[in-house]
Amino acid sequence: MADIIHHGGAQGVTGSCHQLVLNHHHSLLIDCGLFQGEDAEQDESAQFEQLKVSFDISTLKALIITHVHIDHVGRLPYLLAAGFKGPIICSIPSAKLLPLAIEDALKIGFTRNTHLIQRFQAQLQSQVVSLPYGQWHTVINEKAQAPDVKGITTRIKLKRAGHILGSSYVEIAHQDADKKERIVFSGDLGAPYAPLLPAPRSPYSCDQLVLESTYGNKRHPDRRQRRASLKQAVEQALHNGGTVMIPAFSIGRTQELLYELEGIIHAAKPSQWQSLEIIVDSPLAARFTQVYRELKPYWDAEAQRHLRRGRHPLSFENLYTVDSHEEHLQTVNYLARTGRPAVVIAASGMCAGGRIMNYLKAMLSDARHQVVFVGYQGAGTPGRDIQQYGPQGGWVEIDGQRIDIKAGITTLSGYSAHADQKDLLNFVKRMRRWPSKIHLVHGETHARQALKEKLDAMYAWKGRDLRVVSSEWCVVSSEW
Repeated sequence: MADIIHHGGAQGVTGSCHQLVLNHHHSLLIDCGLFQGEDAEQDESAQFEQLKVSFDISTLKALIITHVHIDHVGRLPYLLAAGFKGPIICSIPSAKLLPLAIEDALKIGFTRNTHLIQRFQAQLQSQVVSLPYGQWHTVINEKAQAPDVKGITTRIKLKRAGHILGSSYVEIAHQDADKKERIVFSGDLGAPYAPLLPAPRSPYSCDQLVLESTYGNKRHPDRRQRRASLKQAVEQALHNGGTVMIPAFSIGRTQELLYELEGIIHAAKPSQWQSLEIIVDSPLAARFTQVYRELKPYWDAEAQRHLRRGRHPLSFENLYTVDSHEEHLQTVNYLARTGRPAVVIAASGMCAGGRIMNYLKAMLSDARHQVVFVGYQGAGTPGRDIQQYGPQGGWVEIDGQRIDIKAGITTLSGYSAHADQKDLLNFVKRMRRWPSKIHLVHGETHARQALKEKLDAMYAWKGRDLRVVSSEWCVVSSEW
């Protein structure tokens, strides 16, 4: 079997970067993401070393991007700076979203120099190869040239992953003189019935599967339950005369929330909901939302029906966007002072920076307000601390300031863009031929362990052999 080297995302939830080693001369890289939260080094010099692409890229024939979240593409500028000139392969929607994500990644950890950013973007565009879903694409096709250089053919196919718009899982069909193998990288898989996106469908078969495990130990409530919980959290703030603060990633979660909120407002009888302001306070999220609107052909059947009926799920009357920093500060001060009911969606999704921090500093200590978490909060992030200690009347440190948490804290796990334990098991179960080797990545230790136990039991019940691989349980090959 082909070897897989993990350069991130193996022991934690972020920094996804996996190298598929086909032989001494050929390899593929799947994702190249930033480390965040507890996965990121705390010492600045160590953090910079963690960002650098220090592994050998001389055999890399292509980078394949599963989706454009920063923990999957954020180290791409460092890969280009290290001299990678090969194709950067992704879906058609991801190709449209990638320049925005890379601009954000550059500004976070690389440079704010406009000229350098433009140079990177130009190089990126020259290397991007966008593929339609479900179409095989040859990345390596070499005939045997010498006894020590065997012929090799490698093709890839992108399939919808249902995580965010453009997200994909990757099927790789590899053949050389010694072996024929099918490898699948799940990327991040979405939950069924997620707003806007079709659910992922399992591949026919594979020999090796690299499977995410973010929620490998949990089950999400169904969509009706989570929409009711979202409505209840907003109505609690309306009753209290406060603001609902929702930390959300600029791409994916923000657009799904807008879709759900538009649906709640549309169904509501005349009430406070009709005049409730839904505020997106993130220029990046606003730009992503605009691209989402342009990519309507990739929306799911339900969203298409709404469009045909004249509804606009990502552009409705109650929706406002905040652009400038000055306008942002005015909005924070106004809502904190007046307590006017509003829903504010702002990045970052784990409260590890971004405009959401000013809202939290201004409102966390006021019981009128609500914080609603709709996504995973990584260990070591302020979001995890607020989520964990807020319901107990605890406190959190933000920018060196201790803030007592008096606002209501609600966690809606059902709005996670990740598949839960049942969905992950179904992704394997619905293959006609199950993989004999599964690498568990992109999850905390307890989540991976719980998923491993379920997979082992599922295979044992069917009388099939399985080897589950994780960095905790084996040494990953790196001899290439």
